[in-house]
Amino acid sequence: MKLRQPTDFLILEALEEKGRNVATNLAEHTGKSRKNINTRLPVLEDYGLVRKIGPAERSGLYEVTSAGKAALVYRDQYDEVDDFESLIEGPSAGGVDDNGDLQASFVRGEDESDDDE
Repeated sequence: MKLRQPTDFLILEALEEKGRNVATNLAEHTGKSRKNINTRLPVLEDYGLVRKIGPAERSGLYEVTSAGKAALVYRDQYDEVDDFESLIEGPSAGGVDDNGDLQASFVRGEDESDDDE
């Protein structure tokens, strides 16, 4: 995962703070060009950090995923770790599901090793 700083994190922040949005609005919120935003959104989608949502297939409406939210949490460690993707996926083996969301146990902060039932 190769993120462009600060642009990619600004996009994730805007989506988290403002909710689902389109490139034009994201450009305004981030201070980056619409062309730059339009270039980065598909990359972030490929990484599972954002997802394109309807209603139309070509609507250009995006929202941040759980993995994108985790990337924001660990943003300060991006330059310090060799494998940022593994860091944001958390301790579970599967990591991100088909919808780009982190597995529920990591999102809820559960420890898979707890057997206190």
